Amino acid sequence: MIRLTEGEWAILEVLWSGERFPLGEIVSALRPKMNWQRNTVHTYLTRMESKGLVKIHRETEPHQYAAAVSREACAQQERKQLLDKVYNGAAGELIAAFLKESHMTQAERDRLRKLLDEMEV
Repeated sequence: MIRLTEGEWAILEVLWSGERFPLGEIVSALRPKMNWQRNTVHTYLTRMESKGLVKIHRETEPHQYAAAVSREACAQQERKQLLDKVYNGAAGELIAAFLKESHMTQAERDRLRKLLDEMEV
């Protein structure tokens, strides 16, 4: 999978929220965040189709657009790229940095302990 741009991620967030969308609905959903014009969104969608990120259903009029990749697959790729780029693949260093820089609830700490215990089995 390729690295997603901010714009591609924003479009996929819209597409992941349902099954299929016409262009107008995608433009409307993106307007508060990106304020793009219709032609810009259409250009993105066409390019994203060629990258295998979006499926265009041309059998309907207006055409319908859907995500061709899952949110989890994209999130996993983003995490891996961050881990490799910033922490040289060291997951422990990444986790330690997050733990030092953010507040965790007791429930989150308990979940983390449980995950670490499960990894030792």
